[in-house]
Amino acid sequence: MYFLEDYQYNLPKELIAQVPARERDESRMLVLNRIEGSIAHKRVSALEHYLAAGDVVVLNDTRVVPARLLGRKESGGRVELLVLNPATDRDPYRCLIKSNKAIKMDATLSFGNGLRARVCEEVVEGQTRVRFLDDRPLLEILERAGSVPLPPYIKRNGGPAEVDDARSYQTVYATKPGAVAAPTAGLHFTSDFLARLRDKGVVIVTLTLHVGFGTFQPVRVADIRQHKLQEEFFEIPPETASAINHAKGKGKRVMAVGTTTVRALEFSANDGRVTAGSGWCDLLIYPGYRFEIIDRLLTNFHLPGSSLILLVSAWAGRDLLLRAYDEAVRMRYRFYSYGNAMFIE
Repeated sequence: MYFLEDYQYNLPKELIAQVPARERDESRMLVLNRIEGSIAHKRVSALEHYLAAGDVVVLNDTRVVPARLLGRKESGGRVELLVLNPATDRDPYRCLIKSNKAIKMDATLSFGNGLRARVCEEVVEGQTRVRFLDDRPLLEILERAGSVPLPPYIKRNGGPAEVDDARSYQTVYATKPGAVAAPTAGLHFTSDFLARLRDKGVVIVTLTLHVGFGTFQPVRVADIRQHKLQEEFFEIPPETASAINHAKGKGKRVMAVGTTTVRALEFSANDGRVTAGSGWCDLLIYPGYRFEIIDRLLTNFHLPGSSLILLVSAWAGRDLLLRAYDEAVRMRYRFYSYGNAMFIE
């Protein structure tokens, strides 16, 4: 099924999670067996019972950058910037830009702490390039003036003030700054939980895929095969590739944590083995794709009609996945970035 309309489902708005689980690894987890077609209801902490010594868990260690900037135009009108590739882009920087009225090229924008920027390109489909009028490195600028770029379905105006999104919207193992959105399946892990998996003999390795616009850009074509993902930078260390290839050779299982991890692994696959290296990933996975690397997937519940639900449908099967989503709605699971998890074995 290659039509976008086939990947929709109905979700009550009150099931869109606005805050994270109090205890990360005690978040609810729907367990979907794609061979038996069975569904079970567990907690994320139960994952250790599904993993054996020698199995490999692959994490995306990208770190979310405070890449959202709120400012003013010369007219005084409000403007919002989202720097799309803060770790890998070069001046002038590609940004999403939002304003009530059109913004012309060469316009000057003002942000907090005396920061200013100049628009260097015409705005096309909400994107442009800007040059910051500041000599400091971009990541330093953003750390001083930016904020965490939460997804638009997480509301904070008048919402729960006690949520520390700068901490909550970050995995505990995030070390490589560069993402503009969190690899949210990883939000369910704690340091203690990872330690328990290691004590059991589970091999835990990392790769980096800086989550950018490609991951969350809307699918606007009726035929999903025509959708084009914007490239995102990834890096797979030699030790990660070696651990995965060793496990595959021994008949052990590889569990990807999150769809971004899946895309990086499958993009680097060569005849059933992972190739170490770095580059730009634009792999779109949809039903019919033949997976080479992963054996299991931990993921969240994704937006209808998104490239993410296409990927998970390719792994679980569309009909089975949508049945699981219907069950999750019936059981009042929490959806999206701060929501509950799904483990597909």
